[in-house]
Amino acid sequence: MAVSGQQRRPVVVLYERIADAIHQGTYPPGSTLPSEPRLAGELGVSRPALREALLLLQEDGLLSVRRGVGRTVNDRPPRRGYEHIQPLEELLSPGSPLRVRPLLRAVEEPTDFTTQHLLAPAGAELQFWESLLAGEGTAAALSHEWAAAEEVLDLAHPAFADALRAAPAPAFSMLAVLVGASRGLTLTGHSGVSATLLGQRRGEQLGRAADTPAVLVTQVVRVDDTPILAAKHMLPTGAPAMPVLQSN
Repeated sequence: MAVSGQQRRPVVVLYERIADAIHQGTYPPGSTLPSEPRLAGELGVSRPALREALLLLQEDGLLSVRRGVGRTVNDRPPRRGYEHIQPLEELLSPGSPLRVRPLLRAVEEPTDFTTQHLLAPAGAELQFWESLLAGEGTAAALSHEWAAAEEVLDLAHPAFADALRAAPAPAFSMLAVLVGASRGLTLTGHSGVSATLLGQRRGEQLGRAADTPAVLVTQVVRVDDTPILAAKHMLPTGAPAMPVLQSN
């Protein structure tokens, strides 16, 4: 599937508008955002679209939800947790990997998530892959994966850069492509696990209700000290169990 810089998701544009307002001090740290109806009116968007963007901002650590108060702006992003590097389609289904169905292959400008985790400067072009992972007729997970800018990959991991340019078969995740291009090269990973809700758009993609509880796994993979891939994996209730390796 061809990569196109024109395929920017509307929710990302809305996300960036709110994130910019936070960074510019319109909503300073510790402040409470206006109610959804009021904020939707101020931004000229629908409440479902706003709710999706707010959910992403919450997942990325810019916002917190406080019972009886509403959404407040965080002072700093949260710390992240466990490590393990293995394509999710293999991790969730050992011996018989889940099928990977590409939903979108595009180029996106950085958001706060990719700026934080890939150290991407403003105006950078990042390859973005959105994929649905499915087992026996059931959608098990939704993956969003971003690669570092091409000029960064050419220096840090040219084999991965070449693999992405070669337009690999769509039946693989970006992480699977990275692992396949890293024979003999040491990768390090940092991941975190948190609880969230699917939201309307992702619920539709997974065939589940918008208020379905889900596990959100964030992941960053590095070569030496250079981050080259960042991802979000959404696993709704009922998805295959994900083993977590812990060590001290």
